[in-house]
Amino acid sequence: MTAASGCNYSFRAGSGFPDYIRTVAVLPFDNETSRFELTQEVHEALLRQLPRSLGLNQAGEEVADAVVSGVIRTYDLTSPLYRQGQQEQVEVLQREVVLVVSVEILDQQENIILWESSQIRVQGQYLEASESEEVGRVEAIELLVQEIVDGAQSNW
Repeated sequence: MTAASGCNYSFRAGSGFPDYIRTVAVLPFDNETSRFELTQEVHEALLRQLPRSLGLNQAGEEVADAVVSGVIRTYDLTSPLYRQGQQEQVEVLQREVVLVVSVEILDQQENIILWESSQIRVQGQYLEASESEEVGRVEAIELLVQEIVDGAQSNW
């Protein structure tokens, strides 16, 4: 299980979100991949975990103090672990789901970006012989949510 995030973080200088930020709206992310299910899967994971992890209440976009939005940039499958099989065939032992996402948290009252990352990169791994791609995708999405929480809290 590994996670790597892009170095393109930025946030407002200071001691964290302003005191008046008490509610957050999590919008469905735009999706530039051919994996249409990612929009819903990422959105549901963020709705489940992000508000609670940041100590905020969930609200609709029109009334929320902050809005989380983003773009799912890439979804790739890689084979980081393989070995030489029989008859000069390559045997894949492990695969990775690689997600690259950009995220922004906007203060709606002041219309300023509280935190953003232009490239969060996470990997979810699964065993080729005994697990499905879904296992890796779920892990990657969980790691993505944690990267967003960690990034937002890095300003606190």
